[in-house]
Amino acid sequence: MKVFILDVDGVMTTGQFFYSEKGKLLKVFGPDDNDALSILSKYIDILFVTSDSKGFPISKKRIVDDMGYKLELVSQFDRKKWIASKYKLSEVIYMGDGIFDNYVMDSVGYSIAPSNANIIAKKSANIVTKCSGGNRAVAEACIHILNYFFKVQVPLKNFPKILNN
Repeated sequence: MKVFILDVDGVMTTGQFFYSEKGKLLKVFGPDDNDALSILSKYIDILFVTSDSKGFPISKKRIVDDMGYKLELVSQFDRKKWIASKYKLSEVIYMGDGIFDNYVMDSVGYSIAPSNANIIAKKSANIVTKCSGGNRAVAEACIHILNYFFKVQVPLKNFPKILNN
């Protein structure tokens, strides 16, 4: 596997948006995900995508400015084509949660959905995390990828046992 591509909203975040009369103000990002991504980034490229143009500045602040990863604005309906233009689909791990993410998930080498993903995404995923988006699902996915693809054991007692239950 060459790249881990993650949808932002519903994967890195809870998927909730906070609005005021001025528009979209906040997104909720969860704990531990950045730490796990920093370990995984030594083994595989990491890239984020979002179709949320109105919330892009919020996502950019967290993903690009704070965490140091690339973030692309790509429509849900163009993602498969966009990914295929940049990578061999068989070398892509994709993590998504939305109703249309299954189009990508069914085409890439490996796919992951958080536990609170849309049922269609979960049915298309190779694995569904125990944790929900915005609540350590990405950290759980990173540990799984390290173990499954790179045979790196992250020192967490009983982690593979918990994930497979």
